[in-house]
Amino acid sequence: MSLEIQKNATATHFDDSLKIVGRGDIAILEFDLKGDKVNKLSSPIMARLSQVLDELNSSTFKAVVVISRKDRIFIAGADIEEIKNLKNPQISQEMATMGQKIISKLEDLKIPVIAAINGACLGGGCEFVLSCDYRIATDDPSTQIGLPEVKLGVIPGFGGCVRLPRVIGLQAALDIILAGKSAFGKKALKLGLVDELVPAPILEERAIAFAADIIAKGGKKRRKKFQPKGTMNILLETVLRGMVLKKAREMTLKATRGHYPAPIKAIEVIKATYGMGDREKALAIEAKGFGEVAATDVSKHLINLFYLTEGIKKQTGVADPNIKPLEISKIAVLGAGTMGGGIAQLGADKNYTVRMKDINNNAIALGLQAAQKIWDKDLGKKKLTTYQYQQKFSKISGGTNYDGFGNADVIIEAIVEDMDIKKKALAETYKYCKSDVIIATNTSSLSVNEMATAVPRPENFIGMHFFNPVDKMPLIEVVRGDKTSDQTVATIFNLCKKMGKIPVVMKDGPGFLVNRLLLPYLNEAVYLLGEGHSVEDIDKAFLNFGMPMGPLHLIDEIGIDVAIKVAKGFHKSFGERAKPSDLMIKIANGGRLGKKNRKGIYKYDERGKKQGVDQSIYKDLDLKVPTKKLDSEEAVQRCIYAMINEAALAFHEDRIVKRAEDVDLSMIMGTGFPPFRGGLLKYADTIGTENIVDALEEFASKIGSRFTPSVPLKSMAKTQRKFY
Repeated sequence: MSLEIQKNATATHFDDSLKIVGRGDIAILEFDLKGDKVNKLSSPIMARLSQVLDELNSSTFKAVVVISRKDRIFIAGADIEEIKNLKNPQISQEMATMGQKIISKLEDLKIPVIAAINGACLGGGCEFVLSCDYRIATDDPSTQIGLPEVKLGVIPGFGGCVRLPRVIGLQAALDIILAGKSAFGKKALKLGLVDELVPAPILEERAIAFAADIIAKGGKKRRKKFQPKGTMNILLETVLRGMVLKKAREMTLKATRGHYPAPIKAIEVIKATYGMGDREKALAIEAKGFGEVAATDVSKHLINLFYLTEGIKKQTGVADPNIKPLEISKIAVLGAGTMGGGIAQLGADKNYTVRMKDINNNAIALGLQAAQKIWDKDLGKKKLTTYQYQQKFSKISGGTNYDGFGNADVIIEAIVEDMDIKKKALAETYKYCKSDVIIATNTSSLSVNEMATAVPRPENFIGMHFFNPVDKMPLIEVVRGDKTSDQTVATIFNLCKKMGKIPVVMKDGPGFLVNRLLLPYLNEAVYLLGEGHSVEDIDKAFLNFGMPMGPLHLIDEIGIDVAIKVAKGFHKSFGERAKPSDLMIKIANGGRLGKKNRKGIYKYDERGKKQGVDQSIYKDLDLKVPTKKLDSEEAVQRCIYAMINEAALAFHEDRIVKRAEDVDLSMIMGTGFPPFRGGLLKYADTIGTENIVDALEEFASKIGSRFTPSVPLKSMAKTQRKFY
């Protein structure tokens, strides 16, 4: 297709998704991908962009302004589905090379290009604007510019590794690329990633004026190059560059333990290309690096996780598409303290009015302090202005009476984990609230069905299990009781999403899902300790496997008293396979509560920071000082396979959740199960159920009956079936 684009043309449609509008000497290139909520650089769009650029190059326009017609989206990135389907390194490299050529064509356009950015400008979108001569962005909170590719197991492949260091310098570029970070408006301006920041309503007007000014001054192109200021920064960008890259590699390996190849590959590419004068040679190195990581299993697992989390945005939590969530504006939290305060902060941060209630003012004060600490951190990191801080804090109030509960749309109960106390408190609370209020219990293991007997409208009662710390842990288990209505589920599911969390709907059952699968894992780690292995060796084995912390450290974080209480409950529900280690009971009876009283398996300072293993634990537990060498592979198999065995029962027999994806999403978001392994059940499929059953049977014969393979898992192994 060939079109003659002439100056002063009213509108020329090159494609439904790419439109050029003439404004005198200035061409406005509008992105609006039809049939999609976001703009993305798919192969067809890139091909059309190439043709548009050819037309612009042969036109008489003197400048180009690139703008999006999507709401708060500039360009969200490349087409992830295309990356997901890449299996061959050579084909992956060729795809990157093709994209690079088109982005370079934009950079080489004979007239200056001004990117007018409002909303998400990520991945390929960021690489697109890096090839523009000038960048103007809005101060809208939705505006963020960055390269999140490593979160998908790949590296920037359309020139990001080459151009970003050139524009903002080596250190700042490494910070963004290696962590997959985004820079919001003010940060982007400070970094030099954008040239101006303007209010969203005047973006187009300002970009056109900016372009007109460039034309008036001769219409020259610009290749911005980072200029470090200060002797040390100059040294770090030049003679000490190798040290900067070496340190980045060391820190990355320490953080990832080598499980994620993409950030290491990004460092290699940047090291080879930074300061290179030959652009095409530099881009070829980047394309090769992209090809090598794009075809890995790690990338496929991380992309799958991305789709799982994105899929939550489209779900309602119920099967019936006609069920719509109720509007929520006011939330009450029954129970303050650290957990209640965290929940209140989460609600107020998302502009809900929140009222806390507890039995004394000290608890209310603790709740307010918990909320304040979270916002204080955001204020210190300049994520909030002082005004925004004050506005959010003003949305929380608290007291020892039920004031404010009468007009609450949702009440979240977060009191002590005791069934009798909860039922009594819930029955009393109903006297002071609307008859149709939804009440959600933040219980980690108690029966939602039993608790629902304390309320007059069980159809409006549901579990809403937050994980600690509330502000950091993304998962909320939405626990549906037998009498919970679809309307209640949809409303709470939607509330979770608006709070910025990942909700997973599940049936009521002992421990729900995450704790049910986690307890066999933790219990087995304590068995290993009792067998004479050191705390350090046990936890290190699981850090090397990819867990965010070792199981014994995690017991301290949960609270040893809480862990043993839940373990005893599981033993009562599930019998011998869930019998807690005698050693775990002994630890709990010794006054060790874990992090909360600074005395656990590890020692903690006044701030709660882990100081190392409390060596006195061996003496207190009548254990010999560990000298036994740990078989790390066997230790991991014992703990992880125990989780898989329980997962087969929870998923196939008890139907706690409906999809294997729900198990994996819950375990990744609720426990930090290694994302690069795809999730617990993806990992099980990788190993093979027949191999897992063989290992469990061997453990059962030489260690104990708790390893006996479950009936569903044995059935799968017989036919070599997978969870997916």
